Amino acid sequence: MIENNMKTQLSTNTLWQDTPKHVLLHLLLLLPLPFFAQIAAVQDYEQAITTLIAQYAQARETQDTVLLKNILTKDIDQLVSTGEWRRGIGTAVKGMQRSSGNNPGTRTLTVEHIRLLTPASAIADARYVIEQTDGTQRRMWSTFITVMKNDEWKIAGIRNMLPANR
Repeated sequence: MIENNMKTQLSTNTLWQDTPKHVLLHLLLLLPLPFFAQIAAVQDYEQAITTLIAQYAQARETQDTVLLKNILTKDIDQLVSTGEWRRGIGTAVKGMQRSSGNNPGTRTLTVEHIRLLTPASAIADARYVIEQTDGTQRRMWSTFITVMKNDEWKIAGIRNMLPANR
């Protein structure tokens, strides 16, 4: 019995002694790669969605219907702070143009939080401030439902909310 243990111990020691140390070092260095790849992926989708929402704000500000139609899904739905539903890209774009005309001012959307639901869908919450021409501010929240379509993030839903007065 002692003889078998010694053989096992010897063969294990020989295995580690014969294994080039650089191979072991490389294995140890490669272990964190999936972790860092995940961090990069998180930063990539967060940046892409933040950019998408900035494009939306720009398109609203400049009333760029071509850009809007490029960043919205065809079946988008939007619930605006007045309670109006806009369903489908045609209705949504017309409503956005009408709203921008009726509520002139500088629109600022600041993304506060993004939650990835699946690799192809996420929810982004943003502060939405309209600096009106008279100097007053209209402060709201917007939630964007985003989806990956043809390797590009698109806006599939928008919910605009006015904070309740307390």
